[in-house]
Amino acid sequence: MGLDDRKLAVLRAIVEDYVATQEPVGSRALVERHQLGVSPATVRNDMAVLEEEGYIRQPHTSAGRVPTDRGYRLFVDRLSRVKPLSPAERRAIERFLLGAVDLDDVVHRTVRLLAQLTRQVAVVQYPSLARSSVRHLELVPISTTRLMLVMIADTGRVEQRLVEMPGPIPADDVTDLRRLVNEKLVDTRLSETPPLVQALVDEVSPDLRPAMATLSSVLLETLVERHEERIALAGTANLTRGGLLDFQGSLRPILEALEEEVVLLKLIGEVEESSMRVRIGDENEIDNLRAASVVSTGYGPGSTIVGGLGVLGPTRMDYPGTIATVRAVARYVGDLLAQN
Repeated sequence: MGLDDRKLAVLRAIVEDYVATQEPVGSRALVERHQLGVSPATVRNDMAVLEEEGYIRQPHTSAGRVPTDRGYRLFVDRLSRVKPLSPAERRAIERFLLGAVDLDDVVHRTVRLLAQLTRQVAVVQYPSLARSSVRHLELVPISTTRLMLVMIADTGRVEQRLVEMPGPIPADDVTDLRRLVNEKLVDTRLSETPPLVQALVDEVSPDLRPAMATLSSVLLETLVERHEERIALAGTANLTRGGLLDFQGSLRPILEALEEEVVLLKLIGEVEESSMRVRIGDENEIDNLRAASVVSTGYGPGSTIVGGLGVLGPTRMDYPGTIATVRAVARYVGDLLAQN
């Protein structure tokens, strides 16, 4: 059965009131607070239909009603009005992020900012090496037989490895190796570098080949084999701010899920394009998060997605405000990475 405009207006009012007050919503309160243009009896009839259709429910013996996951989903898809950020909020985001000194600082500022603005748990994935390109490769002599390989990705991520050379290596050879690896690999996606690294060994002069062969194995390990994805988390204490009905009365499953980095990566690291993803309650694949909602998106310079970010909170969430904030912060972080 389709819902008419009036019943949709009643559902929107219930969601907005419950999010704002944390109290189950009754028909009289709806009539007093919203210009629905009908009597409490009519609103009660509409609420009975909404309950029958599975959009709202009655928690224990309360006289009021609260939205179900299905009710929130309809609200997010059809009824919520986008809540634009105020100029002051936009300036605050810009100022806070512009002070960052390096990639670590960008990630930590971003996750703290998201947690403060949304009052939820914030999760930010470090730019994924799998989605990055090589900006520069540096070789730093440590001794006559040891080099430090430093790989700088276009996202600002830095990886370092020690290279034990097969024998003493002259400074001129180090210069040649540095030039050759940069000419071959700069601006290449890390996932596309293996055949190019192999070609370096095949193409180099015979006297440099042993050194290049040793360097290439460390290069492959740096560029391809060790994609350790990292996550930053902030605002866990925000979970305790809610009402009795949030998280079905128990925070323990949520806290256990947040301790698992694999779970966090699954939540926000699988975003392929910069679209918003809103998962409500039972829509979450992870059992421990079926009493929570997750709002996430990808971020990166221009149209390139290098990581995900988002927030997790109760299903009783200010969806329009949260979606607007997550979207705005992702855009500012992307702009910042593009400037670097």
